[in-house]
Amino acid sequence: MASMDTRLVADQMANGGKGVEKEEHQQVYDDGTNTFFWQAHTISAGVLIGLGLIYVALFEQPHNDTMFNIQRGVVAVVIVFILIGMIHMPNGPFVRPHPALWRLVLCVLILYVLLLIFLLFQTTDDSRRFLTLIDSNLGKPLKETNYAVDCRVYAPDHPNGPFSNIMEKMDVFVLCHFFGWWGKAVIIRDWFLLTVLSIGFELVEYTLEVHLPNFGECWWDHWIMDALVCNSLGILCGMLTCEYLEMKTYQWRGLWKTPTLKGKMKRFVGQFMPYSWTSYRWAYTESFGRFSAICLLTIWFLMQEVNTFYLKAILWYPPEHMINVIREIIYGFGGACATHEIYEFLSTKDKNARVGRYVWLTFVAIFCEALLIVKMGWDVVTIPLPRTAVVFWTTLAGVFLIWVVWHFTLPFKHMPIIGPHYRRAMTKLKSS
Repeated sequence: MASMDTRLVADQMANGGKGVEKEEHQQVYDDGTNTFFWQAHTISAGVLIGLGLIYVALFEQPHNDTMFNIQRGVVAVVIVFILIGMIHMPNGPFVRPHPALWRLVLCVLILYVLLLIFLLFQTTDDSRRFLTLIDSNLGKPLKETNYAVDCRVYAPDHPNGPFSNIMEKMDVFVLCHFFGWWGKAVIIRDWFLLTVLSIGFELVEYTLEVHLPNFGECWWDHWIMDALVCNSLGILCGMLTCEYLEMKTYQWRGLWKTPTLKGKMKRFVGQFMPYSWTSYRWAYTESFGRFSAICLLTIWFLMQEVNTFYLKAILWYPPEHMINVIREIIYGFGGACATHEIYEFLSTKDKNARVGRYVWLTFVAIFCEALLIVKMGWDVVTIPLPRTAVVFWTTLAGVFLIWVVWHFTLPFKHMPIIGPHYRRAMTKLKSS
């Protein structure tokens, strides 16, 4: 059992060196073991990088293929930058499975932002040709599919069976939906905000069908398969995971100090669990500033999802391509760090606190993606939206604005004529 000082130091390590207030029910024990796995190895890494560069410069036979040399040079620059960053970048908000992982995420976020800025200076055709350097099969127009052509649940005349319209939707993307929302739930940790995002994205898909045929889905695909089944089950599993991690007592002992083989295996698996767990209490309406930040966070999540569809349509890479997979992984890990930093920023009483580096980079990445979409897909994004969608969003925005003004200013109780009547009515309402 570790001493109180050891536990405090360990808790500070897990939160970037800052003191934290733990939930009353959560306890974290750490024996402070500092093994080979946790040491920086700066000299070893420098020697390995140096040996690799010496081999390329002095012993490797030169290649006559200019494009091959350029590709290898770019890959080498990226690898060396990531290695240097994993050693010397500041720690992220998490400590498990290893701080180097979250420094890696920071490096990759920086590289992704730089790549987006580079593409902003290119033409659409040049950007597509640039992606062919990654995969020579790219650079070809994609076939956009509308999934709302036949929305019958039961189609007796369908050649593949009466329920083929439903069965055709049962593909790998159903699992992606489910696990994606499981991950979002673990990142956001709030039922209400997750429900708003789930319903909001389905409404956004309805709105943007005129831009991208891929957004076109049947009503049962939107609200039953996506929102009710995949999204809701993913959110449920994610929130159950959060509840388990919130109530768990974390006991961290060095791997080699664990006496039994079974204990060593459990400790090894535990290395990939959180070091400790913070329950997010977003308190949406606590203040106007906090409410505005959470609204911005919601828009940020929705934009990231929408950008996925526009980017693949404009730059011509299919949804299952590794570019899309890597992008989702970047936002998954980077978004986890950024959400934690946003929560810490909103919860702190330090007036000199500033937004974290992961928040800044992810917001810049999403912003650059949006600029890229507008620049290279201007003919797509300028297609007029349906009148029904415009009326719906305008009405929703108006009602929302009225509620915000009423909730955060409460003008009625301060008015000279209406105020007394309003206060008496509220008193009667509370007493009843």
